[in-house]
Amino acid sequence: MQISSQEDFRTVMTLDAGRTALKFSAIRGNRLLVGPMSLPSEADSYDRCLANVFGGFQSLKNLLAEPPVAISFAFPGPADYPAGIISNIANLPAFRGVVPQGPMLEDKFGVPVFINNDGDLFTYREAIAGFLPYVNGLLQAAGNPRRYSNLLGITLGTGLGGGIVRNGELFLGDNSAAGEVWLLRNKLDPDRNAEEGASIRAVRRVYAQQCGVPLDAAPEPRTIFEIGLGSTSGNKTAAVEAFRQLGEVAGDVLAQALTLVDGLAVIGGGLSGAHPLFLPLSSLR
Repeated sequence: MQISSQEDFRTVMTLDAGRTALKFSAIRGNRLLVGPMSLPSEADSYDRCLANVFGGFQSLKNLLAEPPVAISFAFPGPADYPAGIISNIANLPAFRGVVPQGPMLEDKFGVPVFINNDGDLFTYREAIAGFLPYVNGLLQAAGNPRRYSNLLGITLGTGLGGGIVRNGELFLGDNSAAGEVWLLRNKLDPDRNAEEGASIRAVRRVYAQQCGVPLDAAPEPRTIFEIGLGSTSGNKTAAVEAFRQLGEVAGDVLAQALTLVDGLAVIGGGLSGAHPLFLPLSSLR
């Protein structure tokens, strides 16, 4: 009998790997048990980066009352995710070449290791324990027989991530590259991909252009969002336009991808918190 993630009380160690930080956590029963704990990525040094990956998981394990049953984490590709092989990473140049990250961790900790990118794992989580069961629960409570089983997810942050879940299974593609929505067209700038219109650097770039200042003078998106809300001083018109353009590009990405997926869509990532500026309620009426 299959049990839900809320009822599964086995412990899993996790990692969210990025250019600047490695963030470790442990979960049980769909709840945070330990963490997050952070170590520097040491992105330019293979030895130091790998030492922090192993050391972070060991420190996490030392804090657990019972041993973990698996390791599951997000790591940027390209990669052969089913085999746990990482290679040619722009964000983590230490892993250029072919690095058997999954098998190395399995040998060290004696548990199965599951790796994928953040967009895929975000979508999978929302499909099994988030948005998809929430919507289907509302339908059931309303006496509606309709149920959804397909989900497209995108993440707005440092980059533009994506994932596809079909009938409860993450769709990987033949090369572990399914759902890579960042490579779709950029509606506002056809010479660039969609990620250059829907990411942190895109928001900062548009704000700088609208203000007539160099890119390095543009604040971080959180501040630009606060400027757009009027809660922080700055060029409000430029801030609103920066997020409006993000919303237009991201919306076009969703429109393109959903014609193929034919399911529901969910948006996550750090920039999703700025949704009042790119997904106003008036646009849904």
